[in-house]
Amino acid sequence: MDQPLLNRLSVWGCCSCSTLKAWLPILTWLPRYKLKWLQMDLLAGLTVGLTTVPQALAYAEVAGLPVQYGLYSAFMGGFIYTLLGTSKDVTLGPTAIMSLLCFSVVGGQPHRAVLLSLLCGLIQAGMALLRLGFLLDFISFPVIKGFTCAAAVTIGFGQVKNILGLQGVPHEFFLEVYYTFYKIPEARTGDVVLGLLCLAVLIMLLFMKESLGAEGAPTCPAVARKLVWTVATVRNALVVVASSFVAFSWNAYGHPVFTVTGETSRGLPPFRPPPTSDTTANGTVVSFGEIVEDFGGALAVIPFMGLLESIAIAKAFASQNDYRIDANQELLAIGVTNIMGSFVSAYPVTGSFGRTAVNSQTGVCTPAGGIVTSVVVLLSLAFLMPAFYYIPKASLAAVIICAVAPMVDYRVIAKMWKIRKLDLLPFVVTFLMSFWQVQYGIVGGVAVSGALLLYNTARPPMKVSDHGVLVVELGSGLSFPATEYLSHIIHTQALQACPPKSVVLDCHHVSVIDYTVISELSDLLRQFRLREVRLVFCRLELSVLEVLLAADLQGFSYKDSVEAALQSESASLNTDQ
Repeated sequence: MDQPLLNRLSVWGCCSCSTLKAWLPILTWLPRYKLKWLQMDLLAGLTVGLTTVPQALAYAEVAGLPVQYGLYSAFMGGFIYTLLGTSKDVTLGPTAIMSLLCFSVVGGQPHRAVLLSLLCGLIQAGMALLRLGFLLDFISFPVIKGFTCAAAVTIGFGQVKNILGLQGVPHEFFLEVYYTFYKIPEARTGDVVLGLLCLAVLIMLLFMKESLGAEGAPTCPAVARKLVWTVATVRNALVVVASSFVAFSWNAYGHPVFTVTGETSRGLPPFRPPPTSDTTANGTVVSFGEIVEDFGGALAVIPFMGLLESIAIAKAFASQNDYRIDANQELLAIGVTNIMGSFVSAYPVTGSFGRTAVNSQTGVCTPAGGIVTSVVVLLSLAFLMPAFYYIPKASLAAVIICAVAPMVDYRVIAKMWKIRKLDLLPFVVTFLMSFWQVQYGIVGGVAVSGALLLYNTARPPMKVSDHGVLVVELGSGLSFPATEYLSHIIHTQALQACPPKSVVLDCHHVSVIDYTVISELSDLLRQFRLREVRLVFCRLELSVLEVLLAADLQGFSYKDSVEAALQSESASLNTDQ
């Protein structure tokens, strides 16, 4: 075999290997996997698993689904992300926000929730394959914060009825608020006492955990610190287990004073394709097209929010732990997780900030920790489902309230007011509209952010100074929406002046120019010639200068600096005089 052919085969082999590693990141870290990593991954996976099980049960309540659907949604992500994920810390599964979005669309209908997972996964995977991750950049921080704050309030208040043991409260937010207060006299004493006690224990354990790392915290033996940290980390599981034991004890003595979860499907979910049609209570068959039509704009909002939440988490922990992620590969991992999850009756999932933080703090070394977490969830489904009958709804409500409370970030309002007051507009629009319909809040916030962005593009800052010759300095780029504004400034302050003035256009911020701008500049140059004054360009980028020269604009004049342009025009004025 000749040497050139061998070289080509070698290059092809290297390219194929690097491409395969890009699509399957597990091939990057698995060959150098160490025994020490296994120990840390087992510990982290077990700890996250004990956090995941009670949260998954609770988030299913938020989604309006039977509690087992939370567990159905919690195990596929660990397996898929181990193969496709690029962050060692991220854990995929049910989250408060995705559960709320799911409920707002499917209204607690399991079949539709599973189909929604499939469609979201296809959209997310398609975006990854088409490298469309940049679209997430158009969702601004104020929109995200407005949505998360509103979601936290909606989810948190939605659990008050479970703390009080109330029945028959509507799910629409405003009606929910009204009927929750209206039905307070019907509150069950057992649920109220247990719910408040669970909240107190969770908050106490959380503060104990945070105090361990606080400056000036009292010193204590390392074993004690480790014990406190471990107990505080798995606080959700401990509270749910303890409250379930209490509920079981009362029921055994014939005093069912707590509202419990009740019967749940036992065993692992069957592996089958998600349903593509639905049947209503009166027997009417709803086709796939009708279901998709009912989903409407949610098919854009939910995949985007899932991607945004997970990638933001991955970037945060990658920065904290000094490694890099591939955003498009993360999109693919989330998309495939939702696609495969739909075959085991899961609803849409994404990265969880709380569980990812636990994963990182426990010292996980690779994404393999997710496999251990998934095994814990599967074991719970296989053997513990009968015990879930006695889980009090008040305890799950306490878990959810403590999970979403940190999402209400009131300090961000003061920061936006201090930095740029106009950013409060998309924040407020998103926040208020989200109480009407969650997806409308996001769409409304993005629309307002887009309008502000377009306004800034169409009305770029311009500094105008008069030196006998008018100097117009463009404060940002110049694109076609801004041409009319530039033309208006020049006409009103130079061409319509008496006598007309020459203009020096300082373009050092302009890096791109399009046909509409060229056309408008050509017209301006013609207007200047008719009035026997000049329009001089200065400090142009080389690429922009080449475009203007290629356009062969009649009367085009260029100087390297503003000073040179002013000297030239002053000399021209003196000559004319």
